Amino acid sequence: MAHKNYYFTSESVTEGHPDKMCDQISDAIVDAILAKEAKLQAAGYVDADGNPANVDNVRCAVETFTTTGTVVVMGEVRTEAYVDVQKIVRETVRGIGYDRAKYGFDCDTCGVINMIHEQSPDIAQGVDGTYARADASDETDVLMPMPIYLAQRMAERLAAVRKSGEVGYLRPDGKTQVTVRYEDDKPVEVTAIVVSTQHDAKAEHDQIEHDMVEHVIAPVLDEVGIKWRDADIYVNPTGRFVVGGPMGDTGLTGRKIIVDTYGGMGRHGGGCFSGKDCTKVDRSAAYAARWVAKNVVAAGLAHKCEVELAYAIGVSHPLSIMVDTFGTGAYDDELIEKAVEKVFDLRPGAIIRDLDPSRRRPPTVTLAVRTPTSPGRPRTASTSLRPPSPRSPSRSFSSLFSLR
Repeated sequence: MAHKNYYFTSESVTEGHPDKMCDQISDAIVDAILAKEAKLQAAGYVDADGNPANVDNVRCAVETFTTTGTVVVMGEVRTEAYVDVQKIVRETVRGIGYDRAKYGFDCDTCGVINMIHEQSPDIAQGVDGTYARADASDETDVLMPMPIYLAQRMAERLAAVRKSGEVGYLRPDGKTQVTVRYEDDKPVEVTAIVVSTQHDAKAEHDQIEHDMVEHVIAPVLDEVGIKWRDADIYVNPTGRFVVGGPMGDTGLTGRKIIVDTYGGMGRHGGGCFSGKDCTKVDRSAAYAARWVAKNVVAAGLAHKCEVELAYAIGVSHPLSIMVDTFGTGAYDDELIEKAVEKVFDLRPGAIIRDLDPSRRRPPTVTLAVRTPTSPGRPRTASTSLRPPSPRSPSRSFSSLFSLR
């Protein structure tokens, strides 16, 4: 952003929001297919046509739609595995909390329509093509922008107090929204908070308002340590939120892509994540770009960073890699891009290999780097470096700033 003083708002939703229900159902089906294919592969299964089970050959693009009393699952899949889609849908909905009719949706009585079919062999031949973006910022210890971080934690807390029984009248659907004031490009204060939560018809608004501040808002914001006590707080601003979930609104996989990422603070590639196997670079490249961006920030190379990766279907190597530090970089963005290209293997197959904790560790990459000893007098050294851990960004990446 060009201006340094501004307000920024981000929102999140709970697991009972109809769109997030669909995301979870789609992902649960993909997870089940991958798990079953892996078991078949381990057992040496071969189908009647001589095709062996192989988890690396699985392709999934599963979409879910939901409305009052109904879940429709559709999409394209290539697998040797059979999974019970009806059972997966019902178990997922039950886990969310829609397990009785008075909540507006019942996992045991809802209709489930399965329209999944085989994937086109033309598409299955190659890696999906698109572009993905990801961001990182030193505003929080998890390197996320402050507004979406707070909104996500409040949505998480809202679900937790419902499931624990701490606030017993809550129902699964809900939304949180946080406005943060920035000074000199740094978050200094929360100025507005919105919590909308589905509730039992007998719950009184004053009680809901009190409980949301005491059990949801205060625990999250006090833990973060940001100023918020003077914020304008709106709890169920329409006054009543009894009808929710799919009974209140239709849901569809992939409609919460900004909630799933950076709350609007960073640009988005456009493709959703849910329901897709990791050969779909909508998903895997977005994860990899986040991996890169986190390490740029964790290494102290920038206060904020955006990474874009572009791919073409059937072409494994990225067509382009872009790094933008928004003027906060300690070094030129072009120099950081060169370091990224040297260290990170951003082919989709390599992304799956390196980000999957069940597989082997990232390979060692030997690079020639410049290690500054004093201003204007760098010395050249050869060193062995690993791509930083996906889960624990390392400041060792900072040694790459002066790649030749």
